[in-house]
Amino acid sequence: MTENIPLEIASLQDIDGVLSLQELYLVSNLTEAEKEFGFVTTPFTNAQLTEVIENKGLFIAKDNQKVIAYIFAESWTFFNQWPIFKYMSSLFPNLTFQDFNTITTTNSFQYGPICIHADYRGKGLIRPLFEFMRSHIVERYPLALTFINKKNIPSLKAHSEKLQWTVIGDFQFNSNDYFILAYNMKKAI
Repeated sequence: MTENIPLEIASLQDIDGVLSLQELYLVSNLTEAEKEFGFVTTPFTNAQLTEVIENKGLFIAKDNQKVIAYIFAESWTFFNQWPIFKYMSSLFPNLTFQDFNTITTTNSFQYGPICIHADYRGKGLIRPLFEFMRSHIVERYPLALTFINKKNIPSLKAHSEKLQWTVIGDFQFNSNDYFILAYNMKKAI
């Protein structure tokens, strides 16, 4: 079903579609029962999306011109405007992954959030969308890092099982528990 879904680097014309998808799955908009199917935690504004798009760090999938999925891939400088990302990057000196003896804000980027519309989940879209993003980002950053709320089991399973990300640590922030995951960008899916 997803093999004919176009994958694109987002343009400014895609902002409304990304915002609409974000609103559907933003954790603050969901009931406890809805959260069991996955959620995103970081709300982005029009201005923030514009910056990410201008940096070529937002990758999308569309069906009939409607944004049905997105992945962010942006620098720690961008994400440090939110305290949780700043805190996570402060943990880097204590983390290791594969041949990356030193994890820094210059050899890694913040991957995510990723969001896929419920109608397209479980149909194989995550792998080609991730690979599309990876192929465009690998020259800038050899290492991808992200965090996943420990309550977000669907996201953890998708990343660890379908995409082969590795849990390399965990932390607590604002009374929530998170896993830290890493991925070697030189490894194709």
